[in-house]
Amino acid sequence: MIDPDDRQKLLELDDKIRALKAQDAPREERKDHHRQTEAGWRMVIELVSGLLIGVGIGYGLDSLFGTIPIFLILFTLLGFAAGINVMLRSAKELQSQDDTGTQGPDES
Repeated sequence: MIDPDDRQKLLELDDKIRALKAQDAPREERKDHHRQTEAGWRMVIELVSGLLIGVGIGYGLDSLFGTIPIFLILFTLLGFAAGINVMLRSAKELQSQDDTGTQGPDES
């Protein structure tokens, strides 16, 4: 049978252990709204850059070959599709980071 004095010591030890564990436990980080804004701008920039690259290549090929703007239309659509693809890949990456709770390489 446990002595009442020993029981009190065990309860005090348990309280000390819980206090130390609480100090070492990772603190909940509040979601930074700037992170979401940066992710949104990143996606917009990826989409627009895909479009601009497609327009540039299409216009350059049309100028080079002297054709009607068929290459401009074709590469604009391809640039748009590439921008959407990269944007979706970034969204999946951000979603997986949120699910696992890990931070990206540029976050501290």
